[in-house]
Amino acid sequence: MFLPEAIIPPLLRATHANAPFLTEAGAIEEVRKLALTPTPCGPPKHLRRDVTVTVRREGPHPVYTVTPSKTTATGHVIYVHGGGWVHEISRQHWALIAQIAAEANTTVTVPIYDLLPHGNAGSAHDLVVTLFQQASEHDNDVRLAGDSAGGQIALSAALTLRDQGHTSIRTVLLSPALDLTFSNPQIPVVLPTDPWLGIDGGRYLGNLWAGDLPVEDPRVSPLNGDFARLGPMMILTGTHDVLNPDAHLLVTNARAAGVQVTVVERRNAIHVFPLLPTRPSATARSRIVEALRVGKPA
Repeated sequence: MFLPEAIIPPLLRATHANAPFLTEAGAIEEVRKLALTPTPCGPPKHLRRDVTVTVRREGPHPVYTVTPSKTTATGHVIYVHGGGWVHEISRQHWALIAQIAAEANTTVTVPIYDLLPHGNAGSAHDLVVTLFQQASEHDNDVRLAGDSAGGQIALSAALTLRDQGHTSIRTVLLSPALDLTFSNPQIPVVLPTDPWLGIDGGRYLGNLWAGDLPVEDPRVSPLNGDFARLGPMMILTGTHDVLNPDAHLLVTNARAAGVQVTVVERRNAIHVFPLLPTRPSATARSRIVEALRVGKPA
């Protein structure tokens, strides 16, 4: 069942969804609260019947694998979930991951990385790099995808993997966090229209997530990286998202570096709009599936 797109922002404002991101105090409280009571990370009990889910561990981290159950998978996607570096993977993420596996007929690996206050950009980056390297030993077509904070991790990993010789990596990024300084002068302009994210809390979480790395380091803020020799890139973004201005900078910089970039921008749409239960979001999810299907350019 689809919801009208127009009712989503009022619902988010009514539930104070932006509280962890709007102020530093809100961010501190969210980290404290979720550290005391972590959210489960496993898939919902009732996922699609046409996928199979398995789990293993890479060191201390659960790593899930979702594959189509009725066909032989072709290619491999590593999907990194978002959540502001503090929220665990959600049922909306799992639904998209299962859709990608079934409808793109591909294997999807899902790393469960450590969140704040225990995790940091360096450890999450290294986990995704390791999983990509493992997958590439068995498959010539490994792609990276992620939303929000997961988009930051995925793109940062792509830059490192490129430097290690894995050129032409294809990426699909949903409302990615790209510069954790939140210093783009257009962000305050967008802020009043965004019912979900904020600046001061986001900046606090970004600095905490940086850990021992400078927040400007491309492993933390991938917008500062060099995008040459990356493969085709798809970016999905809404104009009522404070991360939208940096998405435009990414498009400009990546194209200047010779990267083929497809932009799916929806006017008046909010953060990670493809994950929402609306008809336009369903259309966006279909675009994601097509971009991650082997043989299809991103």
